[in-house]
Amino acid sequence: MPIKKGDFIKISYTGRVKDGDVFDATDEKVAKEADIFNENVKYGPQLIVVGSGYSVKGLEGDIIGKAVSYKGTVEVPSEKGFGEHNPKLVETFSITKFKERPIMGARVNLNGRVGTISTVIGRRVRVDFNHPLAGQTVVYDYTIEEQVKDTKNKINGLIEMYAHTNLDVDVKGDAAIISVPYALSFDQHWLLSKKQIADDVLVHTNLKEVQYVEKHMVPKAEKEVKKAAKVSKKPAKKATKQRKTSKPKKVAKK
Repeated sequence: MPIKKGDFIKISYTGRVKDGDVFDATDEKVAKEADIFNENVKYGPQLIVVGSGYSVKGLEGDIIGKAVSYKGTVEVPSEKGFGEHNPKLVETFSITKFKERPIMGARVNLNGRVGTISTVIGRRVRVDFNHPLAGQTVVYDYTIEEQVKDTKNKINGLIEMYAHTNLDVDVKGDAAIISVPYALSFDQHWLLSKKQIADDVLVHTNLKEVQYVEKHMVPKAEKEVKKAAKVSKKPAKKATKQRKTSKPKKVAKK
């Protein structure tokens, strides 16, 4: 069955600049060979909802109409990839704005904006806030690995993609119930991800409600202590029975 807009699929891919280096890959081996390996990234097929901006437009557009197991290559121009390079997004700052010595090519965060240092001249630093691949044509070699149809699996995929974790998910009627360990309530990344997950579930499935249920668990050690205490309070049934059934010794008559 042809893939259409809104379908949940998993793809493997290698992205490279046309006539240039690999900049992204779902295969760990390829990432290491290209010297772009990131130990914080979980490698393997990536979930996308086709036509919803999970990947660049040029790649998602090429996927539509294809079928599971399809392997192909697509060349993506900048306007359907990472955008045209906008000169207005290149700004100059005083070196005093930087906590550490600025180095050309380094990625920096200035007031919540992430950019790349393009030049350092004297005490002036130019920072390019365009995407690093803006203005470039890129090429993707990709494979459509599978189509995800089960609603629960779709939700699990979204949770893993946004929050990089696995949670218990249940679907009852038109509601998704997601159990969240209490400890995760303090995780900043989770707090930022939970709304996006809920929004995507409501937009891309037929469900009408998402419930996050905070789950508290008794620590394993505490469970063992309580279990041992419970056992120690039980009466020694065997000994009691023996006492009840034992007969008094006979006394010899004189």
